Amino acid sequence: MAIWHKEILDLAAMTERSGASMPGHLGIIFTDYGEDWLKARMPVDRRTRQPYGRLHGGASAALAETVASAAGAATVDPAVSSVVGLEINANHIRPAMDGYVDAVAKAEALGRTTQVWTIRITNEAGKLVCLSRLTLAVIPKQRA
Repeated sequence: MAIWHKEILDLAAMTERSGASMPGHLGIIFTDYGEDWLKARMPVDRRTRQPYGRLHGGASAALAETVASAAGAATVDPAVSSVVGLEINANHIRPAMDGYVDAVAKAEALGRTTQVWTIRITNEAGKLVCLSRLTLAVIPKQRA
């Protein structure tokens, strides 16, 4: 059974909505989804590399938080609730030097007041680059 508030997610609209904020500046786009996961892609380029030419850990964390926060937001009724990040961690497994990385956020727990998401960031060969976990707070709209 799908976890989404709406039956169909509009990935183009999700990408456009974040275009003028950090995800847009980093080139993040939403690319696919399933019953309990959402996928986004980010280039490994001058915007997302650290000075030594590797994917910046902060860019990986931004990608992880972007995809999981968007997924969390898509599970709640936006007229009633919104979601905000409480805690994120990221384990950087291997470097990415160029091309693209894909992040898949999968729901682990969807509670009334908190959500937990696991995010796997992989390179174009499908190898794990970063493993992250994000905890979101679900807050009433009037407090957002």
